[in-house]
Parts: sequence; C-alpha cells; structure tokens
Amino acid sequence: MFLRLALSCALLAGTLTAPQAAPIPPLPSPGAPSGAPAETAETTAAQPGTAPCNAPYRIDKTLPNGARWQLCWEMRNVEGLTLTRVVYTPRNQRAIAVLRSTSLAQIHVPYDRGRPRYHDIGSLGYTAIPLRAADCPLGERREQFVCVTTRARGHAYLKSVPDQPNLTAQGRDLVVFAAFQVGWYTYLAEWAFSDDGAITPRVGATGSLAGFTTTPEHGWPIGVGDDRFEASHTHNIFWRLDFDVAGRADDVVEQYDFSGSGTANRRLERTTFGTEAKAVSRPMRWWRVVDRKVRNADGHRVSWEINNSDSAQYRGPADEAFTRADLYVTDYRSCERLASVNPTPRCAKSVDRYTNGERLTDPVLWVNVGYHHVPRDEDADPMPSHWQGFRITPRDVTAKNPY
Repeated sequence: MFLRLALSCALLAGTLTAPQAAPIPPLPSPGAPSGAPAETAETTAAQPGTAPCNAPYRIDKTLPNGARWQLCWEMRNVEGLTLTRVVYTPRNQRAIAVLRSTSLAQIHVPYDRGRPRYHDIGSLGYTAIPLRAADCPLGERREQFVCVTTRARGHAYLKSVPDQPNLTAQGRDLVVFAAFQVGWYTYLAEWAFSDDGAITPRVGATGSLAGFTTTPEHGWPIGVGDDRFEASHTHNIFWRLDFDVAGRADDVVEQYDFSGSGTANRRLERTTFGTEAKAVSRPMRWWRVVDRKVRNADGHRVSWEINNSDSAQYRGPADEAFTRADLYVTDYRSCERLASVNPTPRCAKSVDRYTNGERLTDPVLWVNVGYHHVPRDEDADPMPSHWQGFRITPRDVTAKNPY
C-alpha cells in the first residue's frame, strides 16, 4: 500500500521517471517500394503525413515478407507508452494510414470482496521500468524504456499441393513494448504489428500478488494448507484507438452480427454507428472501422476489424458504469484521454459519459478487455505473466494474400 501511495504522490508532483519525448509530427508518405506495380485502385489508398518524427522516436521496420510498418512512440505522464502515426505498407503496395494514436486508457482493478477498487492509470500513477538487454531479446532498446524487436508468430499459411512441395510461409511480428510498475504489479504494455497487417494490443501482468487475504468465497488458498486465502480480483484494461484509416476523413464504424443461433441458417446483420455508441461483446459479433471511399483492387472498401471475444466481461456497480460495455465509439475530443478518472479539466470523467449522442465525424474506439485473476500456488513470487488483449485484423486492405 505504501508503494501505491508513493506513486500517487509522484504523479501529483509531476516527478514520474518516464522520459518525455518531443512533440511528434506526422510521418512522411513512404511511397511504393521498389518494384511496385503500376498504380491501381488498390494502390491509391490515401497516403499519410508530411514530416517524420525524430530519432529515436521513429520506428520503421520492413519484415521478411516485404510488409513495412512505420510509427512513432512517446512516453506520456498519464497514458505511458503511446504509439502515433501508424502506417502499414503491404508488400508491393503503397502505404496506408491506420491509426493516428493508440494507448492504454485504464487498468481498473476491483477486488471480489468489494474493496479495494483501483484505477491504476491516472489515479495512482506508474513508474516506467528501465529495460535491460535480456528484457528486449534480439531487439533494440529506445531511451532505455521501450523495446523494439521482432518475433516469429508461426505459420502464415500452409497448403498441401499434390505431388509438389507444400506452399508454406512463416509469419513474423514487429513488437513494441514497455514495462511499468504500479503497486505490486509489473505491467507489460505491448503492441504486435504482423506482416499480414494485423495489430495485437495486449497487456501482461506480472510482478507480485498484492498479499491481501480474504475468505474462501472471495479468494483461493495460497501456500501450505488452507489457512491463507489470497484475494481474487479483476483486471479491466481499456485501450483508446484513434483510427484514421487512409486519413482522417470518411471513417465509419460498423457492427456485424450473425443471427440464427441454434438453427442451421446464419444471417449477416450490419449496424452502422452514426452517433456515439456503446456495445457489448456477443458470440459471432465484431466491429470494423471502414473508409467509405478508399477501395482495394477488387472494389471493396478498406477496413480494419476489431474482435474482442476473449474478455471476462466484468460488469461493476452503478458508480462503475464505464465497465458496462466492451466497446465504446466516441467522436474525437482531445480532452477525452482515459476511460475512468479522466484527468482533463472541464471534460467528462469516464468513457460512458463521453458517449452522449454526438454525431460521429472522427471516430475513436475504446476497447475493454477483462481478466478475472483467481490466484494459484503457481503465482508465488515472481508471478508468471498473464495476458489479455484483442486483435485488429485488416479486412479487404489488399485484394489477395499479402504474402
């Protein structure tokens, strides 16, 4: 508890150890790689930006299959690691902007017994952890606190062809992450950018259990015998995603449902969000951010799909209304920074209050993923990492397999 109070005081005093990057301008238009085909409907996806961010805050990586990711990073006092100007270039295609910015927007930790109920971002503060070489395997450490590396992600595809060698390829990710100390927990904030255009934001929680003891209905026996019950709790993690698919204009958010559970027939149902909205995850439900004008070579609109099917879907009491949905869609406002305990003066304090019916002209998505942590003996110090996150998948960005 002393550590959490100390961190809170550090935040109020403005003495956090996280480094501050200079303001980051937009990325330049990368253009087509050498050997790119003649311009087609697919390669005319709007080009991003006009000027680069400065080293060491710029990341520019071409993966083995020819896909290229470009982005900038900064370390903010409240949100921590924030990625901006995210641009994807498929192999032999032109670049397309994906995200103006993405960051963590809250780590809400309510305990099953009813208390405590922490808001780890914005309320308690954090300490960015300097990374050592072993923390960033085969990668590059930026300003001590950020790791930029690549890693294998398994088969990109494998197809058996009779009387011929298999058609096969191994996929690879560009990974950007940082580590933060908040109370007893160490949080690993990570974004993986895949060579097929997918993005996987996730957070790993490690460090130490809090050491709160409780009764059997609110915890699990830890250590020898059944005398000490470590308190169960939930990690509700929110991400803020400011999509700019092929630029800021013409982005629309759609929800897809497939009705007919328990029957042989499935029917696609599409809902377009014209105003700010909130939604809950359901089986066979997903969302996408689609550009209304930019199309691939097949004539299909370019989009990125959001799938949040692995959440524990925590729902809190009335004063935690921000936990009542798994996805919020709001119109861009610079003061709306966190999903709860928002620190900006003269602005609403939580994401449920941001969704007040405004017309969507520049949509921002807030994704809520819950993990219910019931402690176990294996969590003895140091606690193994447990991960939670979601996946953002390109949908019709290219007209064929991007390999």
